[in-house]
Order: sequence, then structure tokens, then C-alpha cells
Amino acid sequence: MNYRSPWPIILQVAAALAMAMGIGRFVYTPILPLMTESAGLSASGSALLATMNYIGYFLGAAAGIVWPRILHSALIMKVCLAVSVVAIAMMAIPGSIVLWSALRLVSGIASAIIFMAAVAGLNRFLGAARGHLSGWAMAGVGVGIAVSGALVLVVRSIGTWQTAWLTTGALAALLAAVAWRFVPEQPPQPATAGATEPRKRATASFSILTVSYTLEGVGYIIAGTFLVAAIDATAAAWVGSSAWILVGLASSVSVVIWLSLTRRFSRTTLMAAALTLQLVGVSLPAMTENAGAALVAAVLFGGTFVPIAILALSIGPDLPFPRAVPILTTAYSVGQILGPLVVAPLLRDGYHVALWVGAGCVLASLVFALVLRVRVPNPRTA
Repeated sequence: MNYRSPWPIILQVAAALAMAMGIGRFVYTPILPLMTESAGLSASGSALLATMNYIGYFLGAAAGIVWPRILHSALIMKVCLAVSVVAIAMMAIPGSIVLWSALRLVSGIASAIIFMAAVAGLNRFLGAARGHLSGWAMAGVGVGIAVSGALVLVVRSIGTWQTAWLTTGALAALLAAVAWRFVPEQPPQPATAGATEPRKRATASFSILTVSYTLEGVGYIIAGTFLVAAIDATAAAWVGSSAWILVGLASSVSVVIWLSLTRRFSRTTLMAAALTLQLVGVSLPAMTENAGAALVAAVLFGGTFVPIAILALSIGPDLPFPRAVPILTTAYSVGQILGPLVVAPLLRDGYHVALWVGAGCVLASLVFALVLRVRVPNPRTA
């Protein structure tokens, strides 16, 4: 067991995730309505930018499989932090869908590498005995979403979409400075060869988990990309921005709660429960245009999408399965690429049908998660 104080590492990881994920990946959602209104960005263009970011995330995740050493390099971590900040700030350059697409691609690559390196390094540092503390670091994603969302809410009343990108870029630079000294942990030694039957069982269980996580990637990203725009289309502007802030706040609080529950419940049980709540959250905005329902949906969505990711990424290595984190992250990113592409033709008539598609994917993910729960009630003993 590592007896060093975990809190400096937790703070550094939280800052890295707040910057790379909370801002680098997700600030596009609250800024999207501003760009659609004032920057000439069309619905198809918005889907293209989202897709480019997800392709970048896929490439970064795939790199973690092919070159696992990049997830343990302090130099690569610093390069990705710097690249992510620059890519956010340069989105303020007007008028070029090609440039914006390239920046979202690069931002996605950096986000994936930062996320995998931070999560893997944190989990190895904490170990099983202190694993529940990882929730405090993962809360960084929600904090980044909430703070950057609040910043965009203020900026939209006093500035432009360009101001929004520049101010969130400055916030990203501050967070990157906090995370700068984080050094990813060295990889564990390869496990010795085991029996054939347990390996087959682990492979089958991991395949079920991978399918579930891929479907979750499709469903969550549809809601994550178009939730604010869907609410803005039928409600006052403050409702959409407030909903996104609630997503961040719910995420930052809930991830601590969900991971603390791992001391009492198995992670497969908690993953299925979180998917059930997320299904309700994604379905609500599709069923009603009520502002109150939209805010409830934001809390349910925000309170589940990061915990689901962390639970899945902790189940994989414990099945056990080699290179589980980059493989699952790659599968998740495939789902995120497919999501906007699948619903893009449906956006001409609004966002409700797209949200129903997202809800259907989350439901399918839940079905596979329940199968995994029956098959592997407790991954730690698999």
C-alpha cells in the first residue's frame, strides 16, 4: 500500500480532468447555441464539430492501446495539457469550419490521453483500500463543467461566443498549471498466465461490459451534445445554461457519492442503477418541454454519466482483462462518434427525436449491464 498522502495527487488529477474533460470536451455544449446564433454555425456544422472531437478522442484512446507507454509519460502528459489549452483558446478564431474541426480533433486526442493517464495513475496510486477516494478526483469533471458553464452564462449576457472561448481558455490554463506536476504512475508488472477457463469467462464478461459501455457512449453523447440546445429551443435562454451548470454540479457531487457506495454495493449493481437513472434523465426532455423537467433531467444526467464511466473503467481491470482502460475508452469513443452521426439527419425537426434515440441506446446499455450484473455480481472476486 502507498502511504503517501493522497490529497496532492487527487487535487492534480481533479484539475487535469476539470480542464481536459469539463472544459476541453464539454464546454462546447453551452457555447454551441451562441455559435449557432452569431457565428453562422449550422446544425450540420455543429454535429460535424462534435464528431471531430469524438474522432479525436477515439484516436487518443486507440493510441493508448497501441502505445501504452504514452499513458505513463510525464512529458506526454504536459504536452497534452498545453495542447488542450491552446486548442480551447483558438476556437475563438472566427469563420473557419475547417480550423474549428481541426481544433476539436486535437482537443479530443489530448482529452483522451489525459483522462486515461490520470485515471489509471490515480487508481494504481490509491489501490483498493483507498479506491473510494477517487471520487474526489473524478469530481473535477463536474466542477469543470459547472464553472465553465457558469462562465459562459455570464459571458453570453456581456460578450460574444469568442469571449466565451477565450475566457474558458484562460480558466483551462489555470487548471493546467495546477495539474502540471502530476506524474503518471508506472504500469504494473504483467500478470502470469492463468487457467484457460477463467480467461474465457473474463473475456466473455469483458465483451458484455464493452458492448454496454459502447452503447452508453452513443446514448450519453447525444444528450451531452444537444441537451442545452434542445432546452434553448423551447425555453428561456437562462434555462438551458442553468441546466448545464446543474449537470456539472450534479456530476461533481454525485461521483463522490456513487464511489463511496462501492464499499457497500458491487460496482456492477451500481452501474446498472446509474444507467436506470440516466435513462430517465435523457427521456424527460424528449417527453416534455417543461422547464422544471429539463432541470430535473440535467441533475439525473449530470449525476450519472461520470460515475458510469468510472465504474466501467474500474470493473474492466478487475475481471481481469489486459489494457482494459484504453480498450473501454476506445469503445466508448466509437459510441460517441456514432451518436452525432446517427442523429444528424433527425435535427431538422428539432432535438426531441434525437433524444429518444439517445434514450433507446441507454436502455440497451442497461440491458447488457444487467446481464453483466447476473454474470459477475462482484468483479473484485471474478
